[in-house]
Amino acid sequence: MTPAASLTCDQGRPRPEQVSARFPGIEEEERHPTQALDDTVHQRVRLGVLTVAREADRVEFSFLKKQLAVIDGNLSRHLKVLEESGMITAEKGYAGRRPRTWVSLTREGAQALDAELRALRALVLRLEAPGPVPATPDTRSPLQEFVLHPIELSLGHRTKSGKA
Repeated sequence: MTPAASLTCDQGRPRPEQVSARFPGIEEEERHPTQALDDTVHQRVRLGVLTVAREADRVEFSFLKKQLAVIDGNLSRHLKVLEESGMITAEKGYAGRRPRTWVSLTREGAQALDAELRALRALVLRLEAPGPVPATPDTRSPLQEFVLHPIELSLGHRTKSGKA
């Protein structure tokens, strides 16, 4: 993997640890919790692989396939992404005469999963925290009025200026 590739997720977005460097004026507490999500981990199948692998020393390919309800090629591709990211190791071997692939979580994979879970918890806490009362026409910020104004016009509501 090239040094540049190690700084980005598989879809070219910065890894969570790189967000600070990109937005130096925004403190960590001010960033939206979704900024800490890692696209490599957050994808449904890959998150499933990491969580299932976390529950055992190693897990067999066919078990992952069944648990995650995916086809061989799809699972293989996701395992490759995780392996190239250093989050899992894949060991090929035989059980009797049958070829098998076993997947194990690496330390980096466990840390990435922990970071993802922290980000998801922060997001849930943010949504469950008592917050401001939804905006009414009298308590809207100028931005909210700008965003909601066209909808209100289409519904026949009047704005502060009295125009429909």
